[in-house]
Amino acid sequence: MDNSEIVIDIEHLKKSFGKTEILKDINLQVERGETVVTLGKSGTGKSVTLKCIVGLIYPDSGKVNVLGKDIPELTYEELQYIRKKIGFVFQSAALYDSMSVRENIEFPLDRNSDLDKNGITKRVEEVLSDVGLSDSIDKMPSELSGGMRKRLGVARTIALKPEIMLWDEPTTGLDPATAREISNLIVDMQKKYKVSSIVVTHDMICAKIVADRIVVLKDGTYANSGTYDELVKSDDEFVRSFFE
Repeated sequence: MDNSEIVIDIEHLKKSFGKTEILKDINLQVERGETVVTLGKSGTGKSVTLKCIVGLIYPDSGKVNVLGKDIPELTYEELQYIRKKIGFVFQSAALYDSMSVRENIEFPLDRNSDLDKNGITKRVEEVLSDVGLSDSIDKMPSELSGGMRKRLGVARTIALKPEIMLWDEPTTGLDPATAREISNLIVDMQKKYKVSSIVVTHDMICAKIVADRIVVLKDGTYANSGTYDELVKSDDEFVRSFFE
């Protein structure tokens, strides 16, 4: 593996909360342009790993290197700079309910990009077109369906052109048809913007659509890794349980 192509490099990551050991030995490398899906039972540390990557949680020990920078070693200003290159799509979409669709995307662009007013308008229109929400530009989030809210969350994140995307349960709470739409959208965004992604999900249809590689979290470490087709034939009963 060519080191210059590794955008996330995690080695021997450990994290406990009180006496509860959540992450015991996490090792993961993500290549530029790759989409890695994380499977695991609820409460076993999948989202904790994402939070370590963006510096929201600090590890007890181990290495978390993102885009060539050791996250736990960065100053606040350096961390903020790296975070601008990382898009985080939350399970809830985390929208600003008092702002229109347009304003939800303008707000982070105004604060975190060098674009002028005209440039911001163009970027807003481009990303809304990407996610199929052009006709909803002046609606309020309360007027959107669950799937549309999720797409708006994606548009707002993509607007800043991140190099890395972290998706936390992107299809949770959606009907199967909408979940498939969001999964296909993840693939489309990866192709258009060449982002590297980690997707935490319980949705095996989503995993099949988006994953270049799947890692399975068990007892605080990644027990298995492979493509969807490789893991679906696994001899490991725990791994197979996700596919049944």
